[in-house]
Amino acid sequence: MRNTFARLSILIILALMAGCTSASETGNSDTGIPVIFDTDANNELDDQHALAYLLLNEEAFDVLGITVNATHSGGEIDEHVKEAQRVVDLVGWKEKVTVLKGANGNFPEIRKQLDQQEFDGSEAVDFIIEEAIKKRKEPLVLLPVGKLTNVALALEKEPAIAKRIRIVWLGANYPDPGEYNLNNDTAAMNYILKTGAPFEMVTVRYGLPSGTYAVKAKRKNIYIRMPGLGPVVEEPVTGRHGDQFTCFGDYSVNLFRHIEHLEDGCFRSLFDMAAVAIVKDPAWAETTEIPCPIYIDNAWVEQPENSRKITIWENFNTEAIMADFYKTLEESQGAVQ
Repeated sequence: MRNTFARLSILIILALMAGCTSASETGNSDTGIPVIFDTDANNELDDQHALAYLLLNEEAFDVLGITVNATHSGGEIDEHVKEAQRVVDLVGWKEKVTVLKGANGNFPEIRKQLDQQEFDGSEAVDFIIEEAIKKRKEPLVLLPVGKLTNVALALEKEPAIAKRIRIVWLGANYPDPGEYNLNNDTAAMNYILKTGAPFEMVTVRYGLPSGTYAVKAKRKNIYIRMPGLGPVVEEPVTGRHGDQFTCFGDYSVNLFRHIEHLEDGCFRSLFDMAAVAIVKDPAWAETTEIPCPIYIDNAWVEQPENSRKITIWENFNTEAIMADFYKTLEESQGAVQ
């Protein structure tokens, strides 16, 4: 009953806002694409580079918040929150954006708790709903670069937001099976695929040139180009592996020094950063619209008669994306925050 009443209240608010809310109250902004970045920040090192790149592109993006989830690498949810906050602090955004704790568990177990005032991930889920129901000139972009738990829970709790969001997800090896983000909460992805929410899949495709796997940074280039890049902050930030840093560029070098796996001995894919890049400039990849498939027993099942369509992103312009990443960091270099 409580959940029904809450949903009815939100729908009433939506109706009222549609008719009488001013631009200054709705989140409409000329400052860029409205985005909520959803991340398992402590998992590897691509999340951190994606987040820094997003925040330092202030002309392109209006970043409303950072929501966090936990995948099976990187520890419990609090560790992911801490890592996201480190990056926020290092680029001088401590007072500009809030990091919100999301789901530690997965969609099937948490969805049973949605009638409670507080549940696993409620802070992030409620924030997504709150921002999604605001009237805007363009849809709110949800940019999840980990599992889809927070987004699925928000849609389950308030289905009306489906018409107000655009989901751009870094995940899946489509049309091949598997992939880390998908495997961490397949039920969440399948749930979203069955809704009417616009859905774009930024493919990973391990080992193939057509996915974000191909968007790689050479460790030597990181060591040469990243030191000192980004705004300089007055209060040092203690990194994940210890030591203290006052700019993101130095922290990037530290993250690369501690990475356990490198492709071809000297490269590391920055999957998540590529997802941010194609929202900024869609010309940096190719898109295909397909009838929405479903994922069953570790395999994609095509549904050619499905009227629901989703977008597949592939064939990323690695050179342009990496050049813009370095340019963004270089242009913000030394600005004291």
